[in-house]
Amino acid sequence: MASRSNSISASLLTWLAIALIVIVLDQFTKTLILGYFQLGDARPVTGFFSVVRVHNSGAAFSFLAGASGWQRWFFVALGSVAAVFIVWMLRRHGHQRLFAWALSLILGGAVGNVIDRLLHGYVVDFLDFHLAARHFPAFNVADAAISVGAALLILDELRRVRRG
Repeated sequence: MASRSNSISASLLTWLAIALIVIVLDQFTKTLILGYFQLGDARPVTGFFSVVRVHNSGAAFSFLAGASGWQRWFFVALGSVAAVFIVWMLRRHGHQRLFAWALSLILGGAVGNVIDRLLHGYVVDFLDFHLAARHFPAFNVADAAISVGAALLILDELRRVRRG
């Protein structure tokens, strides 16, 4: 029983380390943006990509950004509950590599954005992809990790269904 417990702990630590790397990379890039850009600044990098500084008090695609402020604490609570649930899932399913990778990326992204909401009251977004005058909503490293993690979850489920 002890070796199984040690195996779970080692596996969990690996997945938490991946989430921590996402958090550190996310917070580092946001700190650079906050230090070198003013709100609303945009610097073109290519014809389809710019680095910008945007503050998002809402969720994905600025959902609830116009609310009166309660959404900050709602999204902090939601991200915190999600993080606890993900850690529990990683502890139980850490041996499922693709699934655990997905959860680790989502965990790191969720915690990265919760940190922003606690520190600033908003999430710092800075990656701006566009085609002509049409802009995809700006996002950050945490959002990218969550998106990749969600895609991996879908892939994992498709693989599981095919095997089933």
